[in-house]
Amino acid sequence: MKLSVALEALSGVSHAAVMMGTQPNKSILRDAGLLTSEGEQADANDLLICLQANAPEVIEHVMQEANKRLVHLRLDAKDGGEMAPRTLETALERMPTANLACISVPGRYAGNETRKALQKGLHVFLFSDHVDLETEVELKQLATKQGLLLMGPECGTAILNGIPLGFANQIPRGPVGLVSASGTGLQQVTCILAQQGIGVSQAFGVGGRDLHSRINGHSMRVALQALAADGDTRVIMLISKAPHAQVAGRLVQEAAGIGKPCVLAFLGGESRFNSEGTIHYATTLEHAALVAGALVRDEPVPTYPQDGLQKRHPSIEAVRAKLQPQQRTIQGLYCGGTLAYEALWILRRSLGKVASNLDGTFNANTEAGHVVLDLGAEEFTSGRPHPMIDPQLRHHRIVDVACRAEVAVVLCDVMLGWGAHPDPGSALAAAWREAKAAALAEGRHVVCIAAVCGTQEDPQGYNRQCRVLGENGIIVAENNAQAIRLATALVGARSEAGSAEPVAERIKLKPPAPGPDYRMLEVPAHLPALLASGPRVINLGLEMFAAQLTACGVPVVHTDWRPPAGGDTRLANLLERLK
Repeated sequence: MKLSVALEALSGVSHAAVMMGTQPNKSILRDAGLLTSEGEQADANDLLICLQANAPEVIEHVMQEANKRLVHLRLDAKDGGEMAPRTLETALERMPTANLACISVPGRYAGNETRKALQKGLHVFLFSDHVDLETEVELKQLATKQGLLLMGPECGTAILNGIPLGFANQIPRGPVGLVSASGTGLQQVTCILAQQGIGVSQAFGVGGRDLHSRINGHSMRVALQALAADGDTRVIMLISKAPHAQVAGRLVQEAAGIGKPCVLAFLGGESRFNSEGTIHYATTLEHAALVAGALVRDEPVPTYPQDGLQKRHPSIEAVRAKLQPQQRTIQGLYCGGTLAYEALWILRRSLGKVASNLDGTFNANTEAGHVVLDLGAEEFTSGRPHPMIDPQLRHHRIVDVACRAEVAVVLCDVMLGWGAHPDPGSALAAAWREAKAAALAEGRHVVCIAAVCGTQEDPQGYNRQCRVLGENGIIVAENNAQAIRLATALVGARSEAGSAEPVAERIKLKPPAPGPDYRMLEVPAHLPALLASGPRVINLGLEMFAAQLTACGVPVVHTDWRPPAGGDTRLANLLERLK
């Protein structure tokens, strides 16, 4: 992944992909138009370097650069001493005291690797996606049987004992415990807490489908009970895109029985704040974090953020005066899926019709009107790194939309923290300089608003990122909801107004009557030990996750994982049955 990003950043290169020659990878490259007839002949043990460039000499130069980098990788591995283990089993021989597996292998293999980890007595942080629903059900049942916690599939973020897993920010320890079915939603809330000087006891990710009716909120309910029993947790937060109504009701019922204040941020559900006993329903991620902050400080909870946009951004009217009458639309180009979802929900309440790939209302022919895109979705990332890692995909789109006569505002997120691009502010600034020049050449002024999600302690430096953005004419917002309010103000609307075309069916929050199969889930037997001692990790998949754990002082063994049986699924299944 890092090599693909590095090669694509070279001058004259439009697309680059470096992958092993497995059948799924070749299918991705074929669909992206990058697979040649020579590449079709590759097998799972071959490394494919696929390039699109503007001249043959560029290809030659880039291939030389690729070879240099690959030689350095081999030398680094040689100088590092003993070779990395290839399997979970051999990794456990090297660290028999491991208690957590971090798994980010391709989805078709993730289920089997997770199953093995659970059977070996390891809790699992499962970053991988494309694990089918029935496999997820089976794995979570196995986790329960083994007394373990399974976070995922599609778990992007967690923080255990202050240690970041996946894409996470550097957050101080404190009294708020969180459980989230959303990676970027968890990042946004923990960062707003940190802005208030409030830290986190534990932050569990559970994966995007945990609140599906088939899963029934399994991991969220387990983690909720763990936070209820945790003496360091005073306030609990549950975060998700709109869950299944029955599951939402069940969570409300169980949260109400805990006795601790609990803030629910189920995006697409409540449009107005309300409280019932210890349960507080928030309207946005920002609102949820502010409510939790007030609860920690024993202050009255805010009904809605009152941030005084005119005071914080006194130039709004002057900026709006530069827009032409036909400039009335907002284009949201997001790296974070939940932040895009939140933007879509708020904008539809304010503006009515908004197209998006999140619900299939956007397609390649969509030209006019308001648009919110999740650029981290599969249709944009197939065969290339996620935009939180590689900003090139968004760069091209920013320039394209800024050239459209009706566009007034380009709305973006800038994600900081572990795993993210090392300098996302500079990457967005470079794209905006190009986009702004193209619009000015046509006699128009276009506005870019960036919601920066990060903390002062993040590797990229929060203040430096904000400064770079501001110096390049980008309006900086402290969080996503604030950025959306700024955008709607610039096009003459109010984000709090109306309730048109909801992004999801309104959640019915009344708890359901317990059915005959209903039972409370208990804290997994081995989870308290994990939280008491901290994670000791076996990493299968993305090496950057092992590198960040090492930087945080966490014991970790990274495996040089390869697809079993050279990627031949049929042979791999036969070998597995022979064990």
